[in-house]
Amino acid sequence: MSKRQTTSAGAPVPTNETSRTAGPRGPLLLEDYQLIEKLAHQNRERIPERAVHAKGWGLQGTLTVTHDITKYTRAALFSKVGNTCDVLSRWSTVAGELGAADAERDVRGFSLKFYTEEGNWDMVGNNTPIFFVRDAYKFPDFIRTQKRHPKTNMRSPEAMFDFWAGQPESVHQVTILMSDRGIPKNPAHMHGYGSHTFSMWNDAGERHWVKFHFRCQQPIENYTNEEAKKIIGETRESFQEDLWNMVSEGKYPKWKLFIQVMKEGEEDKFPFNPFDLTKVWPHADYPLIEVGELEMHTIPENYFQMVENAAYSPSNVVPGIGFSPDKMLQARIFSYADAHRYRLGTHYEALPANAPKAPVAHYHKDGAMRFFRNDTGNFNAYYEPNQYEDAPRPDPSVMEPPMRIDAEAYRHPQEVTDDDFVQPRALYKEVLSDEGRTRLHQNMAGAMAPCSDSVKERWYAVLERVHPDYAKGVRDAAESAPALPVTPDTPIKAAE
Repeated sequence: MSKRQTTSAGAPVPTNETSRTAGPRGPLLLEDYQLIEKLAHQNRERIPERAVHAKGWGLQGTLTVTHDITKYTRAALFSKVGNTCDVLSRWSTVAGELGAADAERDVRGFSLKFYTEEGNWDMVGNNTPIFFVRDAYKFPDFIRTQKRHPKTNMRSPEAMFDFWAGQPESVHQVTILMSDRGIPKNPAHMHGYGSHTFSMWNDAGERHWVKFHFRCQQPIENYTNEEAKKIIGETRESFQEDLWNMVSEGKYPKWKLFIQVMKEGEEDKFPFNPFDLTKVWPHADYPLIEVGELEMHTIPENYFQMVENAAYSPSNVVPGIGFSPDKMLQARIFSYADAHRYRLGTHYEALPANAPKAPVAHYHKDGAMRFFRNDTGNFNAYYEPNQYEDAPRPDPSVMEPPMRIDAEAYRHPQEVTDDDFVQPRALYKEVLSDEGRTRLHQNMAGAMAPCSDSVKERWYAVLERVHPDYAKGVRDAAESAPALPVTPDTPIKAAE
């Protein structure tokens, strides 16, 4: 027997087909409150899409700890081999809007929410170990270059390459973006990285700097531009389709979690700033240490509830995992949570996707959509400190040990040095194959084809600092490419 349909208040609904009218031909009666409710709810079925990472795909799964790292962290999740916790993933494109095609060339977000016994730990990363900029002042400007031009309402390669040429440290990330790795086959065939430098501390209060790596256990597979164009011509949902089919067939994607570890104090001896988000730590100096295995095995019952409402923030850490002086990380600690408060509401962390599975007790009060009890169990204890024995109290035992930082506040100039080109040079000359370099040249030349000559020359100058072959390869590819039709995607002159 089917369930009885009700209103959102629980009252039975007599019909879901016929409006209440003043006669057989109408007009409608305003008292048909269920019709009004149905129409009003439809108007509110969408929420603002994310300003960045709007298009996403997610699964639920489990992390299992396979190796002992208690000498680095006191986090309960890692307290013993065999521990497990539930995980909610969300992979995404960075620049595209909600309706963008899955197989577009873009950096991919790689975010994981771990529902640990001490609260939620969010790993908000990408499929690259680095990023375009290292100072948060430039992040809003960078994102604007990835969005639509205010007059043409089209994506602007002119803006992208103009910005990158003005921030030469971005060449490392741009090289990865324009390489074969720029279009993963789907999330199950790419690595994930925390990207930032984080910290861990153990029971003795000893701190270590760490980087998180999720190494894909499926083959790393990517599409060429030509392959991606063909797929997009057939479907815009290739990632979602692939993940759905994999999980439905029991082919659960897996990753191994590794960390790189640097003892606090060693950063002073490092050849460059280890907190610089545009650079990686050499594996020869800081090898990967295995921690556990991530398996994503469940398709959420409701995509909107669990994936679109998922709110990840680097501010969500647990005792034993903390932050670092990474300037981009410090800014994201604020900006991500604030974006969720705007997009989802004051109590976004009480939604099912974000609600911790550990006990919750805090003094946040009221606000829009306060749909849960938040009086701490004692209605008199709505402030702190208070006299009530059953009221929530801070726990000094989880206090993070002091972090040594520079004592003076100043604005360090964003100097670009030869250090900014060492790693992209190694990537270009030592990691990429001859065929990979050729595709990189062609991909980059195609991406910057609509750009003005002045922007192209500025970008060639950046590539020259990486390696002369890099600049020549892209220039030659650009000059040999067929002429493109004139487009409005050039600098817009103001009306005279």
